[in-house]
Amino acid sequence: MRKEKIFVDLGNTIREAREKAGLKQSEVAKTANLNVTYYAQIERGEVNPSYEKLQAIMKVLKIKSLDIS
Repeated sequence: MRKEKIFVDLGNTIREAREKAGLKQSEVAKTANLNVTYYAQIERGEVNPSYEKLQAIMKVLKIKSLDIS
């Protein structure tokens, strides 16, 4: 599976925010009502999360906007 750069950048941004918040992947996934495996795939840039799933993650991590450029 080829990883698109935008998804890798998005995943890296989310991972950095999670680590800064001092949370584990499982904690973010559970609070955002996501499967932990799927959440890990998002962080690795392997999947394209829906807008709703991205919003749920951002809410958990208290992210107001994402800069993935």
